[in-house]
Amino acid sequence: MPIRILSPEVVSKIAAGEVIERPASVVKELIENSIDAGASEIKVEVRQGGRRLIRVIDDGRGIPAEEVELAFERYSTSKLKDAEDLYRIATLGFRGEALPSIAAVSKVTMVTRTKEQEIGVLLRLEGGKVIKRQKKGALRGTVVSVEDLFFNTPARLKFLRKESTEARHISDLVTRYALAYPSMRFSLLSEGRTLFRSTGSGSLYDVLIEVYGLETARQMLEIAPLQEPVPSQRDPKGQGSRPKGIPREGMREEAEGLKISGYVGAPSLHRASGRYLTILINGRWVRDQLLGYAIKEAYHTLLPKGRYPVAVVRVALSPQEVDINVHPAKAEVRFRRSGEVFAAVQKAVRHTLKGAPIPVVAPPRWTPEPRLPTSLRPSPGQMALEVQRTEEIAPSKNIPPLRVLGQLGLTYIIAEGPEGMYLIDQHAAHERVLYERLLGERAKMAVSSQSLLEPLSLDLSPEEAAIVEENLDTLRSWGFDLEPFGGQTYLLRAVPAILKEGDLSQAMREVIDEASRQAGRWEEEFVISLACHGAVRAGQTMSEGEMRELVRQLEKTNSPRTCPHGRPTMIHLSAEQLQKEFGRS
Repeated sequence: MPIRILSPEVVSKIAAGEVIERPASVVKELIENSIDAGASEIKVEVRQGGRRLIRVIDDGRGIPAEEVELAFERYSTSKLKDAEDLYRIATLGFRGEALPSIAAVSKVTMVTRTKEQEIGVLLRLEGGKVIKRQKKGALRGTVVSVEDLFFNTPARLKFLRKESTEARHISDLVTRYALAYPSMRFSLLSEGRTLFRSTGSGSLYDVLIEVYGLETARQMLEIAPLQEPVPSQRDPKGQGSRPKGIPREGMREEAEGLKISGYVGAPSLHRASGRYLTILINGRWVRDQLLGYAIKEAYHTLLPKGRYPVAVVRVALSPQEVDINVHPAKAEVRFRRSGEVFAAVQKAVRHTLKGAPIPVVAPPRWTPEPRLPTSLRPSPGQMALEVQRTEEIAPSKNIPPLRVLGQLGLTYIIAEGPEGMYLIDQHAAHERVLYERLLGERAKMAVSSQSLLEPLSLDLSPEEAAIVEENLDTLRSWGFDLEPFGGQTYLLRAVPAILKEGDLSQAMREVIDEASRQAGRWEEEFVISLACHGAVRAGQTMSEGEMRELVRQLEKTNSPRTCPHGRPTMIHLSAEQLQKEFGRS
């Protein structure tokens, strides 16, 4: 085919495809326009998952009647003047592509009025072409109705998911912007039914309650501001899976007014996917791999494997420090000093998690029959049993001083504290102690090693032998003394001192297996494995002196509430709960 210039109609549809991927994309662009217009209330209404109708109503400044048609011209915007403004963008929109892209693939009706004008204007477009314009009485602000999305691009329509899926994407987006702007009132209606409404009180915690529910919100901790140096990151040799841009040296949170705020879930609050992690950059919801990694790293060893945190992390910094013009849908950003931002986020979240509360056990108890209509009441003799659950006590910087009372089931240490009784998982607690001891010794390049009375012969597969050879220096730095003994056989002459007992051959094979599976970050996983193999086991008798010493060592750790796998080391039965159960309250 010969080279030719595309027609304006084709160009507009191509451009629209970059910006408008699905109904949620339309909602996003319209909400951002409303926010930029200074709205205090934004209402979103959808039908058929946004395919049939999307309507966004705001009480913002509105558009002057003489500029309404211009708003639908490509690259027309009130938010930029020249190229230099691209490097200090303080608004959510700026390209002048949203409205023309939406209009190109739908039927759009806009009603708008400014405070200065007595009457508003109605403009209707189909496929990007104006078909109607008239004066219309209206409140100050703008109403944009988008009907029959992708009516003229049936191929794109086929790629949409079922209505419930598209509606869920819209709901996720509305709630994310409610979290970003708690002082604005957001509401979402689907098929005439209210799905979400925020109060606009200005409190992020109030929005958390509306989005996640009161029980989840109670388990979230407010991020405290940081004004202290950020320590060097883990993996000093650069062998971990650190994304590009993460600093190897300590940084300070001081560049260009960098501020981290928001809420993060206690380690006991986690989910099976990462969709409950919300990152907001200067009020913009983005999917940032760098900061997502920073938050996950802050939870390192605090969450069970395969689980994800619940968090809303807001990053505020000078517009000159962040480039938002890197993605057609403005879903990604690029930082001028990515290392400093990464370090500040990780430090702020980790510092907050150190004050996470200890799980409190509320024992099962019988509740009285609820006052329900007769037809809905349970039959005689039926009662509702409240399922045992985990609650949270007020956060404290460290665990309280504990007095050991004994051992339960050869697995749990019973201890008394100032606020009641504590049950400590002896294996989980010892894992945490050994894990932090290993990291401390490794940081000083002085991991304690213990020679074996007789060398242990390890017959490895060719792949396992290659992995050992590749990581021999690293293994030796962790206390292993390995030497080749011909072919794929190695002699193990010494091990880290914490591996006093247990199956050393099995421990070594797990180390090798981690190295083969984890690639860049196997070291930290095998340290956890070492701590697990070296820790006292469930079912093992401990003397009173051993239990006291274990509790004393646990109190000195940085993260005493969880083992390196993320399981809790202890649970708490409060004095008040005991009094209540014994009828003394």
